[in-house]
Amino acid sequence: MLIDLVPPFEGRHSETTTAGTLLRHAGVELSEAMLFGLGEGLSFIYWDSGSLDVPLVGGRVKPHALTEKLAAALGFTLDTQETSSPITAWSNVRRHLDEGTPVGIRLDCYHLDYIRTPYHFGGHYVAMVGYDEGHAHLVDTAQQGTRNRVPLESLERARAATGPMTAHNLSYTLGPCAEADLPSAIRAAVRSTAAGFLNPAMRNVGYRGIEQAAALIPTWLERGPTEQLTRTANLMEGGGTGGAFFRNLYAEFLGEARTIAPGKALEAACQAYTALAPKWSEVADLLAQAGETGRQAPLDQAGSLLYDLAARERLAMETLHEAA
Repeated sequence: MLIDLVPPFEGRHSETTTAGTLLRHAGVELSEAMLFGLGEGLSFIYWDSGSLDVPLVGGRVKPHALTEKLAAALGFTLDTQETSSPITAWSNVRRHLDEGTPVGIRLDCYHLDYIRTPYHFGGHYVAMVGYDEGHAHLVDTAQQGTRNRVPLESLERARAATGPMTAHNLSYTLGPCAEADLPSAIRAAVRSTAAGFLNPAMRNVGYRGIEQAAALIPTWLERGPTEQLTRTANLMEGGGTGGAFFRNLYAEFLGEARTIAPGKALEAACQAYTALAPKWSEVADLLAQAGETGRQAPLDQAGSLLYDLAARERLAMETLHEAA
């Protein structure tokens, strides 16, 4: 069973790539940036956990929240299923595929043999578009080759993995769609994103989270091996967890949104995020320098830069919130 998806949705972020694949099958064509913006994907989190050698610097909302918001914005029915049973998990996926419907899956990408540099990340998404006797056919990000095939045993391990951000064999489909008012959906998504960023439920989220990162990153050399700093820098930029990637993607969304729902606030915020996104790359570069040299100065510079970014992002979001 293989669902014909030609051409496949080519994306840069796993959750939006998966959403784009499922939406394309349903006849909806939107850019990845628009999917990210309508899904209220932009945020920030500084997450310190005993299971982490170095805190996570994240630039987006938690996994699956984007998919939930996107489905609501576009009027799609979202059917999400989780189970601790591998047999039930496979049955949930196979049933939809046999009916001709692609399925979104959340898993730990470490167990996917096509990942060039394996690492544990339980919040990775793929679209399953078919299977044969021994393999699953997946759509992943362009960085991972878009179309891929993995042994069914590997897929089972990836789905059942435990650890940070993992889920219990989570799968989902997008059902019937109501007619969406795109300008209204854009304005609502922008307003909600700004509100969450400006008034976070926890101090380690939104602009307050960036301020927390600014205060604590200069202490990271005290935590242990410097190679963890290099790994964090690589994840921020290459993995997209908290570097320039999501800021650039949101700037693209605002640039597209201003042509659909024109307004000075969208124009101003688009310019602001276009200008500040490269500064996040500078933060990642400074972390990499600290990891390579063991010097304190790059971490101090990263902290100062993050204080500036917190102020700039707060101002941009206040502009969006007041005008949306």
